[in-house]
Amino acid sequence: MRIDRIELRHTKMILVTPFVTSMGTEYDEQHIMVRVDAEGVTGWGECVAEETPFYSYETVPTAWHILNDFLIPAVLGKNISCVDEAIASYAKVRGHMMAKAGLEAALYDAFAKSKGISLSKMLGGTQDKINVGVSLGISDTVPDLLHVMEKYMKEGYQRIKIKIAPDRDLQFIEALRTEYPEMLLQVDANSAYTLDHLPVFKKMDEYHLSLIEQPLGYDDIFDHAKLQREIKTDLCLDESIHSLGDTRAAIEMKSCRIINIKPGRVGGYTESIKIHDYCASMNIPVWHGGMLESGIGRAGNVALASLPNFTLPCDLSPNRKYYTEDIVETLFELNPDGTITVPTGPGIGVEVNLKALEKYTVRKCEHKVKK
Repeated sequence: MRIDRIELRHTKMILVTPFVTSMGTEYDEQHIMVRVDAEGVTGWGECVAEETPFYSYETVPTAWHILNDFLIPAVLGKNISCVDEAIASYAKVRGHMMAKAGLEAALYDAFAKSKGISLSKMLGGTQDKINVGVSLGISDTVPDLLHVMEKYMKEGYQRIKIKIAPDRDLQFIEALRTEYPEMLLQVDANSAYTLDHLPVFKKMDEYHLSLIEQPLGYDDIFDHAKLQREIKTDLCLDESIHSLGDTRAAIEMKSCRIINIKPGRVGGYTESIKIHDYCASMNIPVWHGGMLESGIGRAGNVALASLPNFTLPCDLSPNRKYYTEDIVETLFELNPDGTITVPTGPGIGVEVNLKALEKYTVRKCEHKVKK
């Protein structure tokens, strides 16, 4: 397949409600949409680098630079027989996983469409529905949280995840567990704690959480092993995992018992599948996290989450939870059983709404093969 044209769009989409975590408050989401045109086929991907360097060192400007100046020149005009060839062409670029993942996603979509198969099938997916949970930001008060919770419980989500931070944790967890004693509940700290908070985590053991996500340093594996030895609740690593190598280290050191996979964080679907397969071989369950993606990235995430070892509810809520208007024609909906149906059409299985995409585009650039 000859890569004829690649277009980048820096988008800014306003969130339905502000999203509060230990890292701050988000009012909008800025990402980069990647379009690849190859021999009459168009593939779409989403680079989930954000405006700030709080979750990752990558930002929209850094990803824009890496894509324009290094990744796109490595593949533009080339005849590529598979995605692995594209990855090999820019392998000397170190890091910048989100930039790589955005381009790789668009290439995967294009290849799947050229073969007339769904992205799920191309990646090795086996599930036709994905178990879905919902992620809630930090609330101001317990009554505020319970009010929001009531809405989502009625909608049928299989699991609730709440963001926490020091001194904004136990009161919310206790209230939820009291109100919903049987609910599947997990918490996400986004690296806000240290080992000095061990008494807090021991207290969390009393509330039968399904997991505690990334409580310690964003680049830490060692201290998480210490913490896991001291508490009963399963730890799950997110920000610390950027590769299969990190995954192996975390599992062999017993730093966690669950892994969160985000293709943007690990460089794309290819590395995600390697992590998924290794975890399956070690009997470690995985689940798919989210980065407030538009319908483009969300469709790709759903395809990846159809692989067999994604056994825990994923952060892949329907589009309307985040945006009043999305940039795809077909919106994902929550089924009555708390699942989302995996698209079966070619590629990511959703059509991009070009008018809406233009509306939310801040800037764009185009790379074409010179004739």
